[in-house]
Amino acid sequence: MELPIFEEIIYEKKEGVAKMTIHRPRAYNAFTSKTLEELTLAFEDADRDPAVGVAVLTGAGDKAFCSGGDLKESGQAGGYNRENDYWHERLHHSIRGISKPTIAAVNGYAIGGGHILHLLCDISIASENAKFGQAGPKVGSFDAGFGASYLARCVGEKKAREIWFLCRQYTAQEALEMGLVNKVVPHEKLEEEVNTWCREILASSPYALKFLKKAFNADTDHQWGFDEMSQAAVRLYWGTEEAEEAKKAFSEKRKPDFSKFRK
Repeated sequence: MELPIFEEIIYEKKEGVAKMTIHRPRAYNAFTSKTLEELTLAFEDADRDPAVGVAVLTGAGDKAFCSGGDLKESGQAGGYNRENDYWHERLHHSIRGISKPTIAAVNGYAIGGGHILHLLCDISIASENAKFGQAGPKVGSFDAGFGASYLARCVGEKKAREIWFLCRQYTAQEALEMGLVNKVVPHEKLEEEVNTWCREILASSPYALKFLKKAFNADTDHQWGFDEMSQAAVRLYWGTEEAEEAKKAFSEKRKPDFSKFRK
């Protein structure tokens, strides 16, 4: 299958490693529908390529891994368009379903939808300047699928509820302590560290790794039902006045006023 010319990501394959870099640094690597489509096609290509043994996802620059959805799309009436919905869900399937280990090289902010992308990867390695967190309840969105249920598996229910209910941001060290990432390194050492992990993975049996990944996934694959339910629920939510107030407040750089929705 011939791939299109990518515009919003950089896709490289070298010595058994497929590397996908979200290349929108001026937007803190926020994703658009096109970004999601390109990432999906890259992950699917890496899955088909027998020469690839591990996939790496990262962001361009030194400020952000991915800051979630681009407000030019998510801020419109009714939220994201239907195309974004389609590629969003397909990308989640592609990251989780690829038959090779995946590593998130978190080089900065991993917020909102960007936080979900690193969460779905098998391994997360963070630079010391990385920041993690969810923002949905403050900006008119949520992820009640893997973003909630699988997060709880990783960090425990108490911490997962804190992350979603308070929408705080956490340092790389805090993320390490809660089990959200596997290792933290100085920013200038991130690429070197990721390469080391890739080489160790490539030294192992690809057949064994494939079935180990399937075994890990089997334990939580039932959560796809929650994920699909969440997609439908958030689509309905985006059309409400409550979601509109959140998006409007964020664009106006003020705190949203949800008081009238509690009456």
